[in-house]
Amino acid sequence: MLARRAGKGWNTLKLIVAVLAILALGIGALPPLLKGMKLGLDLQGGVHVVVEAKDTPDHRVTGEDMDALERVMRNRVDELGLAEPLIQREGSRRLIIELAGARDPEEAVRIIGKTALLEFKTSDGQVVVSGKDLKDAKAIIDQRNQEPQVALRFNEEGTKRFAEVTTELTQKYAKGDPRRRIGIYLDNELLTNPEVEEPIPSGEAVIRGGFADFKEAANLAALLRGGALPVPVEIVERRAVGPTLGLDSLIKSEKAAIVALATIALFMLIVYRLPGLVANLSLVVYAVLVLAALWALKATLTLPGIAGLLLSVAMALDANILIYERLKEELRNGKTLRSAVDAGFKRAFVTIFDSNATTVLVAIVLYFLGSGTVRGFAITLSLGIAISMFTAITLTRTLLHLVISVPALSRNLWLYGFHVKARPAEVEGVK
Repeated sequence: MLARRAGKGWNTLKLIVAVLAILALGIGALPPLLKGMKLGLDLQGGVHVVVEAKDTPDHRVTGEDMDALERVMRNRVDELGLAEPLIQREGSRRLIIELAGARDPEEAVRIIGKTALLEFKTSDGQVVVSGKDLKDAKAIIDQRNQEPQVALRFNEEGTKRFAEVTTELTQKYAKGDPRRRIGIYLDNELLTNPEVEEPIPSGEAVIRGGFADFKEAANLAALLRGGALPVPVEIVERRAVGPTLGLDSLIKSEKAAIVALATIALFMLIVYRLPGLVANLSLVVYAVLVLAALWALKATLTLPGIAGLLLSVAMALDANILIYERLKEELRNGKTLRSAVDAGFKRAFVTIFDSNATTVLVAIVLYFLGSGTVRGFAITLSLGIAISMFTAITLTRTLLHLVISVPALSRNLWLYGFHVKARPAEVEGVK
């Protein structure tokens, strides 16, 4: 008898520790995760740009050109460290580019539209190397004078060509001779025109001078890494989404989410009582896991993404409702509380799996056939459903078993949404 009471006391302690741990996890993890999420254009503002590829006298824009243009644009935005962009086709010649969180829309537009054709030319106009010969470019600070520079590294072919020309110039012309210089041009504009001091066989060069600050050097390095545009482009539309509009959307989304979650939690408590409380605790863990997964994936949260999350919350609670209704049905059939819990989970699993599987299939179709925010909706919905399967089937079951192992919480079936008191034999698990 003493051992049995000790065991029941241990179960009570485990339940208390589990509840406190979940509450601590929610309080400690949810605020920083929410604060650390990347927000999309519709939530924090930014810039919306439409660029159109243009024909040249000797070349018409092709589908391959548009593929290359999309790759270069994506590389540029990624290199500039802006939030994950939305880049999608519009017709056969246009790209829609949305940059969330761009602090300076005009600068973003200027960088997007630059051709970024880098050329090293001798004094007679001969092109030594160009952007296609570039392997890497990065901004650095000259430790001697603390001025920003751009360090370049060429590929094998560019290294060989650069070594040949710099060797030839140093042997052919004396120091101070203007013909010993190699001009560095970006989009046919002279950036700097340094003198070749010695042969450069390493394939490494430095652009120095002409930079107002380190940021300007970093932007140039990012452009060069991103590559030159394959065809000329024209910006046909630019539109700034102000932070006020984005903030308004975010505030309304937060209010809607809070009201929806509070209503759902209250409903679960009123209808299912203790199991409803268990479902709400599982929902806290679910929210932490989903946000942690999105943060780890560096996902950008948009309004459709929030809709997908709320829908997955509904799916998670729907699974709990199916389980609890099965539980009450088993109690009506005269089973003990523990047997009813086990049978409820077992019999509800197939239904839960089928309903979630069909929803995930629809999300997969949306992901592969949709684009932009539609894909975001599909990703958050699929991720939420996958995690809800864990919280509903594993976590909820574990917590519920802890609850019914506490004698004070298992004597009255009213606490489980059932309106007939348990007989003492049923409480002990004996039919």
